[in-house]
Amino acid sequence: MLAPVTLEAMVDTLKAAAESSRLRILALLARGDLTVSDLTDILNQSQPRVSRHLKLLLEAGLIGRYQEGSWAFFRLSDNEGARDFVSGLVAGLSAGDGQIERDLERLSAVKRKRQERAAAYFSANAASWDRIRSLHVPDNAVETAATAIASMFTAVTLGQPLDVDGTKQAGRQIADRITQHGLSEWLTTVRRHHEGTYQHCLLVTGVAIDFGLSLGVRPADLERLYTAAMFHDIGKAQTPLTILDKPGRLDPEERAMIETHPAAGYDFLRNHDKITPEILDAVRHHHEYLDGSGYPDALCAENISDIVRILTISDIFAALIEHRHYKPTMPRNEAYNILCGMNGKLEKVLVSSFKQVALTR
Repeated sequence: MLAPVTLEAMVDTLKAAAESSRLRILALLARGDLTVSDLTDILNQSQPRVSRHLKLLLEAGLIGRYQEGSWAFFRLSDNEGARDFVSGLVAGLSAGDGQIERDLERLSAVKRKRQERAAAYFSANAASWDRIRSLHVPDNAVETAATAIASMFTAVTLGQPLDVDGTKQAGRQIADRITQHGLSEWLTTVRRHHEGTYQHCLLVTGVAIDFGLSLGVRPADLERLYTAAMFHDIGKAQTPLTILDKPGRLDPEERAMIETHPAAGYDFLRNHDKITPEILDAVRHHHEYLDGSGYPDALCAENISDIVRILTISDIFAALIEHRHYKPTMPRNEAYNILCGMNGKLEKVLVSSFKQVALTR
């Protein structure tokens, strides 16, 4: 809830949100950060009109603005009370409302175009990518890691060489960033800048690193853990974006397609001499459960390694708290409660140890 405010301030806040276009903007920003151009395309309104709506929402403290290079992005407010207030409003909107459905379809199209532009860029510059990357010294571990993941997915799609060392280096920078600034800062920054599969991989890597740090794992084991996390969803490079970005539940055929990604990732990586057996095991089995109900191999407890058990918990938690097309971000305490309710599927001792990571770090 919002912190207690005067009657006049509350009326101003409600007035800012109580308009159909501004409610649509809040519903869109609850699913990720967007530019004015993105919003004009989705809302089918002029830039001055959209800018006016954004100005009113900014003045009410319901959204924030930040600069990324030459682009200005808008997101929900960093203030927890304001975010909770907006989440409550968005949760009250019917998912079956025609206007909301059209907005979400256009949002998916905007995000697909972003990913297609990124893939086209990496494809066009693949031969000189090492030289291009050497010209930049990014001070943001998020962008370094996102670049590595984009390059990794492009390699799968186009059958190009995989930069294993570059991906490991990106994971090492994430570990350094989290060691210095903590997990919460990482989660906030990632969700501010990225969406979809890239966001998920970045969140899983950050959560897995912090989980490993909290458990006191050795440096070599931490490297294996963040490498596995960076590569764990590489098989999704072969999954259609229409399925990955679908704003709602998957049908049985789509679910079956999604469930091929662990084996697909394993098949792509298994002939790379820099990918160790432990990493291959994690990529293939991060959706296995102790009771044998997971996929693709229905492994049971004794056949599931420690690194897979840690990665699976990190993966589920990250999936629950990331921005989805069809629902607001789930609070971390609710996500942890879901993990606690997965009796028999996850190692109870590890879930208990994960509590500090989930709630306070």
